[in-house]
Amino acid sequence: MVAVANRIGGPQIYAAHPWVPGNPEKGARHQLLSDDERARLAKIASITRFKKGDAIYAEGDKADAVFNIISGVVITHRKAGDIDYVASFLYPGDLFGLSEEGCYSNAARAATPVVAYKMPLAAVRRALDSDAHLDVNVIIKLCEELREAQRHALLLAQRKATTRLAMFLDLQEHLQIWRGESASEIYLPMNFSAIAAYLAMSPETLSRAFRTMTLDKVVAFRNRHHVKILNRELFDRLVADWRGASTGDAMR
Repeated sequence: MVAVANRIGGPQIYAAHPWVPGNPEKGARHQLLSDDERARLAKIASITRFKKGDAIYAEGDKADAVFNIISGVVITHRKAGDIDYVASFLYPGDLFGLSEEGCYSNAARAATPVVAYKMPLAAVRRALDSDAHLDVNVIIKLCEELREAQRHALLLAQRKATTRLAMFLDLQEHLQIWRGESASEIYLPMNFSAIAAYLAMSPETLSRAFRTMTLDKVVAFRNRHHVKILNRELFDRLVADWRGASTGDAMR
């Protein structure tokens, strides 16, 4: 439904509003842009498509556009020596293409086939300058990305591999719920090596963590992309600290 709506009405930005106390939706993510704002952005945007594994841009490339995902999953990553660290997984309704001093601060590639709006950076700046409400909505989205980076740092601070993995699965499950999808299984569209890089562990360590949780009957795999939680009580114990630190926030 998100993909169809995007093609019809223009870019969409999904986020939870961080400055509304007592939000009855309890941090639920929603569409920030009005129909008029989407139509304005659609006039400056073009639709671009990427195959699974395609590089979208490299770290340090000149930043000339920002992207809004219509469908698919994008990985942002950066090199540190010989290690390629995954910074984030991005989904429909997300923005990417953040820059520093005119250059992309991370690299981006398609984890799955991706369709996205590509908006020239100069045109986006003009739109923000002329529309204060749109400017605020972009700031709201950036606040969400900052919270996501903080949660990623919290995840990486955990010493046990099974705790990191449970936190990651918990996040993916919540994302499905907020998108209105079934959470009877957790869908992992990214490949195994990307998950390991996001969790800052070797593929071998990740494999052992999955095996431990499977042998303990906490989770079960239907295939490499679908995981089912078998023992909710044990799973919740693994992510108790993560959820406590995230209380009141909307995870992306």
